[in-house]
Amino acid sequence: MTKPQKKHSRLFVKYSPHGQTAFFPKALGHKALGLAWPIFLVAALALFLVSCGDSQQGASKSSASGQPLEIILVPKVTGNAFFEAANDGAQKYAAKHGFKVVYRGSDVASVDKQIEIIQKAIDEKAQALSISALDAKALDQVLKAAQKSGMIVTTWDSDVSPDARKLMVSQGTPSQLGKMLVEMASKSLLKRGKDPSKEAIKYAWHYSQASVADQNSWYKAGEEYIKQTYPQWINLNPQNYYSQQDPVKALEVGKTILEEHPDIDAIICNDSTSLPGQAQALRELDKNAQDITVTGFASPNAMKEFAREGIIDRWGLWDCQDQAAISVYLTWYLASGQSVKTGQTLDIPEIGLVEIMPNSVLDPEAENLPGTGVVLMPNRTEFTTQNMDNYDF
Repeated sequence: MTKPQKKHSRLFVKYSPHGQTAFFPKALGHKALGLAWPIFLVAALALFLVSCGDSQQGASKSSASGQPLEIILVPKVTGNAFFEAANDGAQKYAAKHGFKVVYRGSDVASVDKQIEIIQKAIDEKAQALSISALDAKALDQVLKAAQKSGMIVTTWDSDVSPDARKLMVSQGTPSQLGKMLVEMASKSLLKRGKDPSKEAIKYAWHYSQASVADQNSWYKAGEEYIKQTYPQWINLNPQNYYSQQDPVKALEVGKTILEEHPDIDAIICNDSTSLPGQAQALRELDKNAQDITVTGFASPNAMKEFAREGIIDRWGLWDCQDQAAISVYLTWYLASGQSVKTGQTLDIPEIGLVEIMPNSVLDPEAENLPGTGVVLMPNRTEFTTQNMDNYDF
């Protein structure tokens, strides 16, 4: 899959390895140099090893067997456009930079399946694993066992407890993403001729499940933003609608929402399975973006046809290919013997500078443990028919 040039700005920093050079004094004669040579050799070797230890490039790309380091990349579910695109980005990045990524998931979004995958990795004595977790707590025990076995564990897209992984590569803070979801709905409502700042907009949330850390945090932040900015809006179902990241259920739940609430104004789908399912429900019930505002997060390719047909006005996402690439790179970096600390800046080849931020940037109650942290994606993008063809993932 080729990714065309994007129109939004991004930070690119060319990577340069750091090193040191040992110099021998010219004043020594050949005889003296011959006697001193072992001392200089030992000093030079020590300096070289220190340089490698301090350098980001000093990390080894190979395992003890001499084979490339192998990272298991685990999605929430296979077959989903978001996760397939993310895997594509990770595979291309790993192939270019000398390590290996094994994509291992299930076509059913199941915590038990994810636990099986992690346990298999432990049994295989895998070196490293990066996972998009289906549950914020349910994977903690098996991931802690994986760490105890010597495996490096990171998360991307959706997190677990900080003591069950080293790093989390996040698409943004809950407040950033919650606000983005609500404001995309507001813009589409305004385009339909409604005044979201004055009217009592009737809305609902449709996503995978309450136990998914990222989606639930966006919902909570979005609700808080609505209370502050649009206090007259009415949530028709405060318990929310869930479709377990299942495409069939997403369509069924989507139809249920429309049938139960024929006067609903907006449906916010903060999940890459629920959004196309909800859009398909509009299509099958012969409704479009002029009737009901549907928005949320999904890959551009999953929604382009709905946008062309006028079923959806706008939606958003981040570069999931870069997100997975960052995640596997940082996992490789840690598996190669390096460590990280809060406030540290790392230069990721072809992507740029990232900062290791405290765990509390995602959850104020999270413990900021040594050697752990969060890396935030720098950009998020809003898609419409005007820009969606600039993206291919």
